[in-house]
Amino acid sequence: MAEHSFYLKANWPGLRNDVGHIESGNLKTEVSIPPEMDGPGVGTNPDEMLLGAAATCYIITLAAMMERSKLEKEELTMESEGIVDVTGGVITYKTIIHRPKIVLKANASDRDISLAQRLAEKAEKSCMISRAIKGNVEVRLEASIQTIT
Repeated sequence: MAEHSFYLKANWPGLRNDVGHIESGNLKTEVSIPPEMDGPGVGTNPDEMLLGAAATCYIITLAAMMERSKLEKEELTMESEGIVDVTGGVITYKTIIHRPKIVLKANASDRDISLAQRLAEKAEKSCMISRAIKGNVEVRLEASIQTIT
């Protein structure tokens, strides 16, 4: 079994509405509470970072699966949405919705389109971050598969 360790350094100089700093490998940024939660909105925040982790893990997993399946693409883009519920002062990360857009080559067959859909679904279940948050945060998929015209 191979294990990989990742490290993060955090500095939080003040109280709730101050601004901190994190560093982890190439990630170096200020962090604070988002304005939606009455914070200063400086840098990024934990909600964006969880969404970013889930989205990048998913799209990298999908690209790798497409490569291994020799499914040629013209374009692979995605928008993701994170929904946080605040009820009675309790903040809960409720749902992440991935909306990948897969544009296949003009000569893509019906089989290729079907394969792209299956891989889009499989990538969500295979992504390490999706598996880590399973049972706590719902992850939904709204894939769009197209061919170039």
